[in-house]
Amino acid sequence: MTQPGTMNAMSKQMQDCVEACMSCHSMCEETMSSCMQMGGQAQMQIMRALLDCAETTRMCADMMMRRSPMSAEMCAMCAKACDMCAEACMSMPDDPQMMRCAESCRRCAEMCRTMAGATM
Repeated sequence: MTQPGTMNAMSKQMQDCVEACMSCHSMCEETMSSCMQMGGQAQMQIMRALLDCAETTRMCADMMMRRSPMSAEMCAMCAKACDMCAEACMSMPDDPQMMRCAESCRRCAEMCRTMAGATM
């Protein structure tokens, strides 16, 4: 176990991935709020995808920041959750909030796929 202050600094790639995860988490939370305001128009499948993505991205960022030995596996799972959420959001192409969320999810998925293959 390392002593406090001896942990290596996060790479730029990992910092960017953490930021993408946190941004995606926030966007999914905002989009869930927007869906709730729409009422019956928001499909349960979209809400589930948003919730899964929001929770997964937050956990993924947390695990990377604490240098968990499971962060590569978590990044792979996060990329999958983000892909599923982007696809769900794309089912409402006329909704600007859904399109912003889909874009954030795509960006996060790409960053997480890269980190899943990187040595952390």
